[in-house]
Amino acid sequence: MVHGKESAKETLLPSVLEDDDAEIQTEKLQLWEQRVSRTEVGVRGLKDQRLSPDGNVLDGGERECEVEEENEEERVISDEDYDTDLESEDKEEGYDPTGQTTYMEACEALQVPPVSSFLQHMQKSELNMAHSGLGPQGTKALAVPLVTNTSVLRLNLRDNWMEGIGGAAIAEMLKENCYITELDLSDNKLGDYGVRAIAVMLKENSTLMSLNLSGNHVTDRSAEHLGPALITNIKLQHLDLSYNALGDHAGQILGDCLSENTGLRSLSLAWNCIRGRGAVLLANGLGGNIFLRSVDLSFNGFGKEGAVALGQALKENSVLEELNVSNNRIPPEGAMRLAMGLKANKTIKSLNMGRNPIQSAGCYGILKSVQENPDSAMETLDFWDITVNQDFEDLYAAVKEIFPSLTVNHGEKFGTFRKAKA
Repeated sequence: MVHGKESAKETLLPSVLEDDDAEIQTEKLQLWEQRVSRTEVGVRGLKDQRLSPDGNVLDGGERECEVEEENEEERVISDEDYDTDLESEDKEEGYDPTGQTTYMEACEALQVPPVSSFLQHMQKSELNMAHSGLGPQGTKALAVPLVTNTSVLRLNLRDNWMEGIGGAAIAEMLKENCYITELDLSDNKLGDYGVRAIAVMLKENSTLMSLNLSGNHVTDRSAEHLGPALITNIKLQHLDLSYNALGDHAGQILGDCLSENTGLRSLSLAWNCIRGRGAVLLANGLGGNIFLRSVDLSFNGFGKEGAVALGQALKENSVLEELNVSNNRIPPEGAMRLAMGLKANKTIKSLNMGRNPIQSAGCYGILKSVQENPDSAMETLDFWDITVNQDFEDLYAAVKEIFPSLTVNHGEKFGTFRKAKA
């Protein structure tokens, strides 16, 4: 039984349950020592319970000589029964295949209530703990049994207000767990502290394939750690960094790492603040990447300079299939320069330029580049909320004869409202 408790204690990894308050750590240690002490008393033999070290009278006034006069056969039977009980208790306490005991002990040590849904579903391949209100301490308790869990493959911890401390606990867990392949940590206020811990984990983890860090106040400081991690890690295939605060510096760092990354297949940087030089350098990195299939850059500020760089990247890139640059303040001139890349590209299947001020002329130029590229793989062009004229409609009809599967979405056509009014 002592062995079982010691194993449980070792399972509570210091890195996961780390606390800055030394007094709290001391109290936790004393608690464990008391438990081990009680366990030792529970398994002591009958002789130890009845005699003191000097042989004085203890239980019921009996002395050592009286104990030695006990029937030998009865003593043998008692010893056998004692061994059987100990083995049974050791097996029951020392082996925790579900992890429920470990979780309950972690909750007690961290003084947080256990989450019933976790206890019920912790042996399933997909564990959804979104919106569970875990908080930093609850997340730390959750991480303890997941260290040795072999059932969970997809873990959703979205919107649990875990903050940097909770994020660091999950990162420490993933250094040991080699089964989880998909992880959603979106909307958890991880901040730079939590994301930095995640970046360190990515340098060691060789199992995780999908990671969602959307909506976590990730800044350029975080990018300084994520960049090197993305160069080292070759297993992560899907990364979502949308709805954060990544700026120009992050664009430069991520651009440099993307040119060397060999693992990512999809990347979302939507709803960030990448513009100017950062946008140009990020686009340059995409040009050198030969693994990415899908990139979402919507709701940034690429503008004309970024669109020009993207056009050049499309000339060089021979792998990218989906590109979203909607809501990027790209003017007609930027669209024309991006279209030059489409004339040479043979892999792009979907391009989203919606809600950019490219006007009908920009839409026309992009569609014209598809027409002039006999090797174009384009299947979908999205010009959502952009008004086009009759010239564009005529060109679209001509292109459909060459590429019958091509679909073009756009806003209203010039004169629609006038005709409706008439």
